Amino acid sequence: MIINNIGTFFREVRQETAKVTWPTSNYAIKYGLIVIVASIITAIMLGGFDYIFTTLFRNFIL
Repeated sequence: MIINNIGTFFREVRQETAKVTWPTSNYAIKYGLIVIVASIITAIMLGGFDYIFTTLFRNFIL
């Protein structure tokens, strides 16, 4: 029955999450900041490339 399957699913989810080694707050903050900084650097680089190629396209192709 579907109700039993749902109950079994959530029981197994709880058992599996108990096995997880959760990171400490310092670890999570440290690596979270690394991800944020890397994302900002990537966004700046992509924005710069977009600006360069848009300028080249407008000035030399059109």
